[in-house]
Amino acid sequence: MKSELKGVILAGGLGSRLYPLTKVTNKHLLPVYDKPMIYYPIATLVNAGVREIMIVTGGNSAGDFLRLLENGEEVGCSLRYAYQRGEGGIADALRLARDFAAGGRICVVLGDNLIEGNVCDAARAFLAQPRGARLLVKQVADPERFGVATLEGGRIVRIEEKPRHPASNYAVTGIYFYDETVFEKIARCRPSARKELEITDVNNLYLEEGTLEYSELEG
Repeated sequence: MKSELKGVILAGGLGSRLYPLTKVTNKHLLPVYDKPMIYYPIATLVNAGVREIMIVTGGNSAGDFLRLLENGEEVGCSLRYAYQRGEGGIADALRLARDFAAGGRICVVLGDNLIEGNVCDAARAFLAQPRGARLLVKQVADPERFGVATLEGGRIVRIEEKPRHPASNYAVTGIYFYDETVFEKIARCRPSARKELEITDVNNLYLEEGTLEYSELEG
């Protein structure tokens, strides 16, 4: 399928939980089976027909992405890069893609999200929406580790970030579809207690205006 979406892969952070593996390289360049981790989110987007992708990274190993992936031709897409200073959170990293998105719709994938299936059906459903956002959710055994979506009547009614007592077992996965208003919403967010711009706050702004939809991730 050919898509009118652009893709954004967020591959920053210090990977401190994987130290010392990440002492000399970015977490997303570590091998998973027979490929560097970053190949998997690229394949997720390419399989959905996305051909223009921006990778947002940071830290001391940012140049390694360019050496590995070059312009993206070998992995089936056209790549651009942005550099995030420090660790300002997912929404802070996403705001760097504003010029790249150029007023269009985007699919955002966290660089350490590896999935079995594909997001083609979710992409089609999102493109059929007149406006708004679409999240991919998945039932998990340990929802307290994630953003948690409460679903009622086929709609998301609430999202909580890493709740101590989750209201459901539907985790918000690191795959998001956004319309052009996402950057205006990021600008309205304020840093959380973790001193980060939280993507959950962005999603809740879509929820407040009644334009947040969801698809369930298979596999």
